[in-house]
Amino acid sequence: MSLAINLSFLSKKPSGISNYAINLLPQLQQLSPQIFCYQDLAGFACTPVLAEMSTDCGAKGHLKRLIWTQLELPKLCQKVGANLLFSPLPEAPLFTGCRFVVTVHDLIPLRFGGRFSRLGNYFRFVVPQVLAQAQHILVNSESTANELIEFFHLPATKITVTYLAYDSSHFRHLNLARKNYFLYLGRHDRHKNLVSLIQAFASLPLEYDLYLAGSRDRRYTPELEKLVKDLNLEPRVKFLDYVSYEQLPALINQAIALVLPSLWEGFGLPALESMGCGTPVIASHLGALPEVVGEAGILIDPYRVEAISEAMQSLIQDPHLNKDLQRLSLEQAKKFSWQKTGAETVEVLNRLL
Repeated sequence: MSLAINLSFLSKKPSGISNYAINLLPQLQQLSPQIFCYQDLAGFACTPVLAEMSTDCGAKGHLKRLIWTQLELPKLCQKVGANLLFSPLPEAPLFTGCRFVVTVHDLIPLRFGGRFSRLGNYFRFVVPQVLAQAQHILVNSESTANELIEFFHLPATKITVTYLAYDSSHFRHLNLARKNYFLYLGRHDRHKNLVSLIQAFASLPLEYDLYLAGSRDRRYTPELEKLVKDLNLEPRVKFLDYVSYEQLPALINQAIALVLPSLWEGFGLPALESMGCGTPVIASHLGALPEVVGEAGILIDPYRVEAISEAMQSLIQDPHLNKDLQRLSLEQAKKFSWQKTGAETVEVLNRLL
């Protein structure tokens, strides 16, 4: 029996789900999977697919991929003799008899997508069918497992939590001098709560900066830039755009803290990567972030601007707190590894092959 893995979505500027897939893949090599991807992946048998289906291609790419998933992917699985398809996101062929396992990272499009959101409607009308027909479902946190049970009334026995992880050889403490900036790392989506972060930062002393690292978004970034201008923060709030994987460790190591005031996360990988660098984390107490951060960071109510500001102030004013959180962060990060995530994923897939 053979396994196929659908990686048609992979991004050339990986973040989020692409990072998950790229880091998980080496752990699945023992299963000798057939990969569907537009890139050549060393050590794997790859069947090429159109690059226009990547997440880099936005809504058009998503639509092309969804049509391809229903019409062409079942044929490819049959052609390579795959007994099971693994999709690292909730996309799979429906009503074709194709057996599959999917990963669900969060239900944010349902929580925060508007009535006319394309992704919200996909999660509202298609994802329930995907989950109903899946042989099994992987999730990144207990928080998301509980969401699936709550939103879709799925049995807990159909869901396995496999926490995300980080590369400890890459994200590590570098003994670099801290600089006077707080760091946000991620997209500019509305649920990331960056308006509140900028408002909270406005009350900090003038010698501190805020770095917003993450790809620009034509829907939300202009709104953030206007807010920065209205608050006279232009010299102090820096939009770094996408930061490469190679540049991230130094950027994180030199920050006073990573601040993630998100209204919801299915995991929160930047928090774990920052803890691996020994950088303190200020994070929302909602969603999966408490599972990741544990006792090693400062958890705040993201709906209270003053709570975000007070947490940032506390790290400026208390060097002992800074040192304690650095030590606790390094200890907490050791609980997560891609080897463990991979072993748990292989166990599920092997059971179904």
